[in-house]
Formats: sequence, structure tokens, C-alpha cells
Amino acid sequence: MARKCKILISDDSKLLRKQLREELEALDCEVIETENGKEAIAESLGDRPDGVILDIVMPEVNGIEALRVIKEVDDTIPVIMLSSAGTPEKLMETLKLGALDFIQKPYTPEQIKNAILRIRKKAGLDEQ
Repeated sequence: MARKCKILISDDSKLLRKQLREELEALDCEVIETENGKEAIAESLGDRPDGVILDIVMPEVNGIEALRVIKEVDDTIPVIMLSSAGTPEKLMETLKLGALDFIQKPYTPEQIKNAILRIRKKAGLDEQ
């Protein structure tokens, strides 16, 4: 049996984290939550999740800065940006920094499912 895909969610909205956790767990993912970019950096570099879902607008360290640091330390961790602050400039900036995808809030369950499929593939979890 394939191991669970470990996903880190970082968003300052507790409600969004709860909703996303439920959707990810239904997709057989193990979920870690943080509420700001500073915690996301620490968790992703310490716990090494298979993928990270980052909001852009967060306290302490924003998602773009968190993405930059995570990719500088380990550019193999797939990062999906999930934000309502989705200007074309922000989208291009995050993709240039190495984000795997950018999902605009409000998202659909299908978008999350597709993102997890891409993370699983990139992490080599579907090759068992």
C-alpha cells in the first residue's frame, strides 16, 4: 500500500485550514497546519512534507517570502499557492520562484484534487 501524502497547509484563516484539512484527508493525505509563513518555513524544512499549500497574505512572513525561503533551502518540495490575492503579477512572481501551481480562492474541490495528484506524482508516491 502506498504511504499517505504529507501536506502542509499554511493559511491564517482557521476556517479555511479546517475545510482544506477535511478535503485533503478525504484524499488520503496526512495534514500539518500552520497559520503564518514563519511557521510554514520551520515546518516544511523540519518535517519535510511531500507538498506545501501556501496562502500569500499572512502575518509575520507572507506566502511569497515563505515560498522563496523554502525553495532556496530545498527546491524539490512542491509548493501550491492558494490565495485570493491573485493578481497576474503575483501569479508570475510565485511561478518564477518555483511554485508548482497557483489556485485562486475560492477554490473548487477538483482544483485541490488535481494539485494533490501533481504533488503525489512529483513526490514519487504513485509509483508503488
